[in-house]
This record gives sequence, C-alpha cells and structure tokens, in this order.
Amino acid sequence: MTYLAIAAFAAIFASLAAALFFMLKGGNNPADQPAKAGRMARALAFRIGFSVLLFICILVGWKLGYLHPTGIPAGK
Repeated sequence: MTYLAIAAFAAIFASLAAALFFMLKGGNNPADQPAKAGRMARALAFRIGFSVLLFICILVGWKLGYLHPTGIPAGK
C-alpha cells in the first residue's frame, strides 16, 4: 500500500508539473492560446483524478484492514 501511495503522489506531482510546463510554454501568439489552455486543463484534470483515486484507495485500504489509524482516539 505504501508503494501505491508513493506512485499516486508521484503521478499527482507529475501532472501538476505538466500543467505548469504547458502554462509557461509557448509565446504570446493568440492562436496558440486555446491549444495551450486545453493541454493545461487536461493535465489538471488528471491531477484531480489521481487525487480522487488516491483518496479512494486510502479509504478501501482502511476498510479492508491494510491501513491502520494512528494512536489518536476518535472523537476527542
């Protein structure tokens, strides 16, 4: 489960870096703006998808007993 979390964080970071790259890449040509915005939006959408997938995997791992909560008592 640790390797899955590390891979998910790496994918989240990589998609965020790709969005930054697409945002900064290119000149001031107005014709390139829609294509650049589309690639950046797609990279950010992948980042959101990876984040949701990581959250779901953490919940499933906790429910199946692969992950255990810390020593903090619930409700305090």
